[in-house]
Amino acid sequence: METSVEQRRESRTNLSWPVSVWLPEAGRFFNGRSANISKVGVFITVPMTTPIRRGSVVELNFPRTDALAERKGQFARIKKGHVVRVDRKGTLEDAMIGLGIAFE
Repeated sequence: METSVEQRRESRTNLSWPVSVWLPEAGRFFNGRSANISKVGVFITVPMTTPIRRGSVVELNFPRTDALAERKGQFARIKKGHVVRVDRKGTLEDAMIGLGIAFE
């Protein structure tokens, strides 16, 4: 039997939203999708081909709809963070990497 301990400091909100991940080590963006988010972090999925590891520093770009951009300004919300968790799962056809990212 395995016991897991909840380590989250803030409650999470389920949110499926497109996200672009800038990975400086690779010098490019990777497209993914958020699963949940809080004040201090986010869990996203990215393609299995994304060259990322625990400790990687990333910049996340959350695009806004036209209506939201009109109300809030700008067309994206950009957050910096670092990868604290990497889950590699899935079959060959739908393999994705789950990333836990702590905001800076």
